Amino acid sequence: MMTTIRLPTVPGSDGVAHYLGEIWNFPFLGREEERLLAERWRDRGDSNAAHLLVTSHLRLVAKIALKYRNYGLPVADLISEGNIGLMKAVKKFDPDRKFRLSTYAMWWIKAAVVEHILQSWSMVKLGTVASQKKLFFSLRRSKSRLNILDNGDLTFDQAHRISEITGAPANDVMHMNRRLSARDFSLNAPLTHEEDSGEFQDILIDEKPSQETLFEDRQEKELRCRMLRDAIAALPERQREIFSARRLHESRPTLEELGVHYGISRERVRQIDAQAFERVKKIITSPEPIDKVEKSAKDGGFG
Repeated sequence: MMTTIRLPTVPGSDGVAHYLGEIWNFPFLGREEERLLAERWRDRGDSNAAHLLVTSHLRLVAKIALKYRNYGLPVADLISEGNIGLMKAVKKFDPDRKFRLSTYAMWWIKAAVVEHILQSWSMVKLGTVASQKKLFFSLRRSKSRLNILDNGDLTFDQAHRISEITGAPANDVMHMNRRLSARDFSLNAPLTHEEDSGEFQDILIDEKPSQETLFEDRQEKELRCRMLRDAIAALPERQREIFSARRLHESRPTLEELGVHYGISRERVRQIDAQAFERVKKIITSPEPIDKVEKSAKDGGFG
């Protein structure tokens, strides 16, 4: 089971730099190797395969966790929570979807880290939870966009300018800024109380995407485009033409214009477009080959 996986211990703040160096010793996995390991874990419950999948992505966890380092919580705690999210992602990962584990796992990792931050900050505010969460994570970005120094109280004018960007009331902006400012800390803070221990900024990693990440993103985009092309090609001719005209062209014709062109009502055009969209979505999201999906669609009345 996933609970048997042993990971490098995430130490307190005194040892985070050592931990970051340790996880870089785990090898990257190629696409095919990753797929085979994922199949071994899914089909046979091979804990060794799961261990390799998890440890090869610990760098991703650290990278995501460090993006949230300015919320006043120990980096070690953020990494630990992110590791839990990673293990959940590995447990649910389906290699048949043909996406890389990193693409799937980053959402689980980020969700685990964000949830930990929100719980630690006691963000619950009855009736405005969603807006408070949004403001919590967008305030610094908005201040940076407006070239507002990230310390001290906001002026009334600054709060209103941020309010226009975030959609949050100005009073909430000022209140949230005070909460964040009270928990900020310097990147020049020493890692330990010992001399020459180094500063916190010394352990930060480059957040720019690596060449491997850029390559994976490009492959991901190409795969999505190919899947969409194949799904559209599987549509009947009229569905394909109406779907393309309504959803893929910049100068989208109206339902009435298409109705005149095909000699049908505008409502019938809308129905055909909706049917085509559902069929494309079913083909793209289904792990089954297109021919099987098409048979299922016909049996289910997509025609």
